[in-house]
Amino acid sequence: MKKFLLALLILLLVFLGLTYWSISIGPSELFISKVIPSEISSGRFQDGDRVTAVATNRYEANAIKRFMQGDNYREAWEAPVQAEIFLLDSFTIQEEGGGNQTKSLKIVGKDGALYSLRSINKDPSPLIPEVAKTLGLENIVVDGISAQHPYGAVLAAALADAAGILHTHPKIVFVPRHDAMGKYSKKYGNRLFLREYETEGKVNWTSYNNVDKIVETDELQEMKINLKEALHIDHQKLVRARLFDLLIGDWDRHTKQWGWVIQQRGQNKVAIPLPGDRDNAFFRINGVIPTILTNHLVQPMVRPFEKDIDHIPGFVYPFDVYFLKDVPRQIFIEEAQYLQQHLTDTEINKALEAWPQSLVQLNGNEIASKLKHRRDKLQEYAIEFHEEINKKEPLSGPLKGSEDVELPANLQKCFECR
Repeated sequence: MKKFLLALLILLLVFLGLTYWSISIGPSELFISKVIPSEISSGRFQDGDRVTAVATNRYEANAIKRFMQGDNYREAWEAPVQAEIFLLDSFTIQEEGGGNQTKSLKIVGKDGALYSLRSINKDPSPLIPEVAKTLGLENIVVDGISAQHPYGAVLAAALADAAGILHTHPKIVFVPRHDAMGKYSKKYGNRLFLREYETEGKVNWTSYNNVDKIVETDELQEMKINLKEALHIDHQKLVRARLFDLLIGDWDRHTKQWGWVIQQRGQNKVAIPLPGDRDNAFFRINGVIPTILTNHLVQPMVRPFEKDIDHIPGFVYPFDVYFLKDVPRQIFIEEAQYLQQHLTDTEINKALEAWPQSLVQLNGNEIASKLKHRRDKLQEYAIEFHEEINKKEPLSGPLKGSEDVELPANLQKCFECR
């Protein structure tokens, strides 16, 4: 017994030693959104020009760090990509936005459409727990961003086109410092962004006709109070969108990441789901520490993008219970079949063309192989997803982002209770 405890102690000390060694490893000189060649002057940039840029070298790692904290998408973060120069001369900056990791600017075009400039580089400092700071382990959280593909949203959008699912049309752009940025120039200038539509607004930029507006979930709930039975969710489209999330491994799909396109159909209005924020699509994580932390017994809702989905319950959000509880099983099966029929091998391979060639060479084959395997098992996943949703009790509190909406009891529990 003493020998066992001694061996266990030695293993623990080795683990701690390797952990602290790994978090000490990083670039000697950090850069963010580096343009290549670096001697290009920002004063020479013109709207629509193209530059080659690298997101960051923050996730540089040697063999020890890769063993302890994973390979993840480190090479993709340092891959040179083509980006279009985007100047804000014809746009109005409305406000800063973003969540816990992504910093963004909401901007309005001349046509009144609302866009967002979402930073490709992330700042997870708000997510670092105090205990990690006390123990000097902040780098584990910071380095965890390397599990996100910096340009995954672009590939997800191309796949969504083939799947008949709305998306926000993300585009890789480089925003140099220039006068139109005003007070935001220092903080946001000379950076890589994804420019995309916001999941709200009065201008219809989608392919749907007879659209009143695009709203977020809290406004949708307020509309439901007034319109009652004259407002419905397009359950087929929502189920399809959620099964697509499973397919691309996007595990972070809370309520605030959805908009709704409000379409007039006869005397009624129908809300068509509009997914946004694809930061965690194709989430690739490995290494000793992340594998422990993302085990479904430790953190069930952080799911790695592997060939097989290992824990369907980790994909079920209160959002799903609110909008999809009691939706017939057959709809889940039909939509899984739809995705299988439309996301063929040819369409998946074609979607990769939306990426710069440097990314295709790095990650294309691996991601395509996993997508095809998941697609082939999608009906099985859809049935289990439906079962897991219906195991949940109806909500007893408001959805995230709807805390300030005064809802009647039935509408707080679910959107269309049966």
